[in-house]
Amino acid sequence: MRTNGEKITEPSRRLRILIAPLDWGLGHTTRCIPIIYALLNAGASVWLAGEKNTETILKKEFPQLPFILLRGYNVQYSKNKIFFFTKLLSQVPAIKRIILYEHKWLQKVVKDYEIDGVISDNRFGLYHATTPVVFITHQLHIETGNKWLNILTQKINYSYINRFSQCWVPDVESGSNLAGKLSHPNKRPSIPVKYLGIVSRFKKQEQKIVNDLLVVLSGPEPQRSIFESIILEQLKTYQGKVVLVRGLPSQASNESIAKKLEVYNYLNAAELNIMMQQSAIVLSRSGYTTIMDLTVLQQKAILVPTPGQAEQEYIASHLKQQGIFYTCIQKHFDLNNALIEAERFYKTNPAAPAPFNESVIISWLAEIQNTKVLK
Repeated sequence: MRTNGEKITEPSRRLRILIAPLDWGLGHTTRCIPIIYALLNAGASVWLAGEKNTETILKKEFPQLPFILLRGYNVQYSKNKIFFFTKLLSQVPAIKRIILYEHKWLQKVVKDYEIDGVISDNRFGLYHATTPVVFITHQLHIETGNKWLNILTQKINYSYINRFSQCWVPDVESGSNLAGKLSHPNKRPSIPVKYLGIVSRFKKQEQKIVNDLLVVLSGPEPQRSIFESIILEQLKTYQGKVVLVRGLPSQASNESIAKKLEVYNYLNAAELNIMMQQSAIVLSRSGYTTIMDLTVLQQKAILVPTPGQAEQEYIASHLKQQGIFYTCIQKHFDLNNALIEAERFYKTNPAAPAPFNESVIISWLAEIQNTKVLK
């Protein structure tokens, strides 16, 4: 159900947890799915919040959970990598207004719906003076491509993160990790930082390979559509069996784009879980949630970072240097050449991942419950 300001009562009063992911691509929303399941398994009453695409995705997985609409950041990328940062900088005033709006929004929601705890996936304004709020991010260090700008953005980043009760990082705390210095900076925030391990909605299963290539698109426009056009043009001469998932959850019907190509606008977690494991190799962006999903499945992939998005470019370079995933850039992208290079790169199957550390969530719920009892 979606709420419209009315009170919703429950027969028994469990801890009521609100979870709200950022609308910057689909990854923030999809990586919240295993966290929602962990909350439900621990006996919490979970409420969801976000904009329309977030609602579409989460309602496919959790149709029974209440949903509250929350305006998105609606960040746009430039068509040209050169102007990426300029385009992003021009949207800073609008982003600041959204942060202020969502902070005021949370004060009302916590009061109206008697929320006991909040989980914010990269929404900077969802902090609260008296209600415990967790901030989820894999970017404690924000990579901009400029040393001095990195220092400035980290200070701004921490000035917001330190307003929260805890910070949860979806990565392993020590040893080989996925996000490199992004999740393991020299200096951490002043609030408690807890590592969740590899967070994925997927489970590894035994599946027969039936597709030569699975293309999974995601991320903000216009780069999502630009990359789709590049791939579709090159698939005209590709002879293998291909499945394309366009990453458009709000488009209800699947469109016919090209012959000899199986196309889906969106697949839910269970469907994409199977589809990935039925494919010899996956072509996708180097979005962090996608990387965690591929890691859990031990799936071979070709990762192409979004042009100008320094975070994806850094992670792609880090993973290639670590010998974890094959990556290449979008400029002059050649599918056939990428497939040949990827075959050379993957001499052995990807290693097994570190497990999702659900104990962090269980401990947090216990802290909230203990505080309520003391009151």
